[in-house]
Amino acid sequence: MKFSKFISYFLHPINFPIIGTILYFLLIPEYIFKPQEHLIITVILLFTYAFPLILLLLLKRFKMIDSYHMVTIEERKFPTLLFVSISFILGNWLYKSNIVDILSLLYFGYGLGLLFSYLLLHYKLKISLHTSAAGGLISFIIYFSYTYQLNLIVLISILFILSGLIASSRLRLKAHNVSEVLLGFLFGLVSQLIVYTIYYII
Repeated sequence: MKFSKFISYFLHPINFPIIGTILYFLLIPEYIFKPQEHLIITVILLFTYAFPLILLLLLKRFKMIDSYHMVTIEERKFPTLLFVSISFILGNWLYKSNIVDILSLLYFGYGLGLLFSYLLLHYKLKISLHTSAAGGLISFIIYFSYTYQLNLIVLISILFILSGLIASSRLRLKAHNVSEVLLGFLFGLVSQLIVYTIYYII
């Protein structure tokens, strides 16, 4: 049980955008000026990590949520919609920079996946955001490797193993049932593929 809690905290959905961003800069074969790279990472840390943590503290402080895990469907609605907005804002900013357009797709994909998640909340379905984030990162790395013709099979395999650990942890903690875990992973994968397809066609 302790290991499951560790996995759920360490591989929390809030961590995946910055993990994806760091992997992008580590793996991209093109040169990017370090000041630009540092600026992008700093902005992303502020918007996807620092700001959401402060928000969660405020929501808990004013009793808008009972738990940081946002167990109930109603508790999830506002934060999910906010994360949708943050993801699309960051995606648009990165895309317009004309430097890291592929990285922008990671955020558009996460935004779309979160939008799907938000819509499903109105049908009383709470998919796993943990597995959705993991599936999204896997999909991103797959089309990243395709775009730059890189062999990243080892990394992708490791991410699949981590996704399995995340899924089993969420089930062991009884945070989700099997269908919510699988749907989360599927929506994460598909959302990224949709935005990449649109980008590729355009």
